[in-house]
Amino acid sequence: MIGLAACAPLASWVLDKGLAQVGALSIVLSLTAMLLNYVFNLIFDTMLVRLGRPVNVRPTWMRVLHATLFEASLLILAVPVVAWWLDMTLWIAFLTDIGFALFFLIYAFVYNWVYDVVFPMPVQSVVRVGKDRFL
Repeated sequence: MIGLAACAPLASWVLDKGLAQVGALSIVLSLTAMLLNYVFNLIFDTMLVRLGRPVNVRPTWMRVLHATLFEASLLILAVPVVAWWLDMTLWIAFLTDIGFALFFLIYAFVYNWVYDVVFPMPVQSVVRVGKDRFL
């Protein structure tokens, strides 16, 4: 909610579109991302099981692949919606959607940083499982 409340006015100003129009689009894109996240993860995990890979063990390359495929899927779904909703070309909608993604990337970084400062992880809950590995 905080992200949407910050994003909608900024996007409205940058795009020179009405706040209600951009705010409603932001909500639609957010709900689309949440639904896609569930479906995408279900499909991704099912594919891991079919390939005989453990679902709970994901090396860095797999996490990068997972995030990239998810973002590409969201982009494919969102760009036509943005173009139609804001009455713009697919190229401008693509750039607009990249702007939304960058905004939320920065927002997530700042939000999680502030959250960790306000609600720090108790030290005793960190468990050492190896030389340089922690849970």
